[in-house]
Amino acid sequence: MKTILITGCSSGFGLEIARYFLARDWNVVATMRTPRADVLPSSDRLHVLALDVTNPESSRQSIEAAGPIDVLVNNAGFGAASPAELVPLETVRDIFETNTFGTIAMTQAVIPQFRQRKAGVIVNVTSSVTLRALPLIAAYSASKVAVNAFTESMALELAPFGVRARLVLPGRSPETRFGDNARAHMHGFDHEAYAELVQKVVAGLTDTSTPVTHSQDVAEAVWRAATDPSSPVRIPAGADAEAWAAEVG
Repeated sequence: MKTILITGCSSGFGLEIARYFLARDWNVVATMRTPRADVLPSSDRLHVLALDVTNPESSRQSIEAAGPIDVLVNNAGFGAASPAELVPLETVRDIFETNTFGTIAMTQAVIPQFRQRKAGVIVNVTSSVTLRALPLIAAYSASKVAVNAFTESMALELAPFGVRARLVLPGRSPETRFGDNARAHMHGFDHEAYAELVQKVVAGLTDTSTPVTHSQDVAEAVWRAATDPSSPVRIPAGADAEAWAAEVG
């Protein structure tokens, strides 16, 4: 029986990924800042751990506590909405600490066991905004583009050891807390210079006629990344993400 460790499992994509793998008889190590086993089905194959990905020691301890694993999914992350001119550098640093450095720290913590065992899969969940630029999320997009580049280079390094690295790129989803988190870190939306742009972007985000990504789309993409050695390094998840990926080739 295989074991998967997933970061950011308290809600959204991470929660659905954990449920998906539990339903397919995997051992699941679900990590959260504040552990809550009640959000997941009761199972003797479920282990819930506390993890703060912005703390390298917490990352190391979670990998150690989990024991041998077969797949690591770096899903934890958050965004902020702001014109690039006005986003505080402190917020930019917080975004990179979680989305970029947190992913790198978890990855570095797990590579030794994968490399020595000559097996293992690292799946980094980024975003389809790395395929197509959108306004007001420059810092978030930059943090995810950095993870893409890190993962693609790492995939070349680890292939000789039989270790795979994959990217899952979700589109816009109404089923996550990304919007709430981004609104909590909004800056400059009341600036008159950006009023027209903000209005246009908000209208687009509330448009229910356009394709979106559902949590199960992401879980299915992670399953493919974890179980299919022939899968590409970049796997779009969701109808909107797939359409964008097709546009850029």
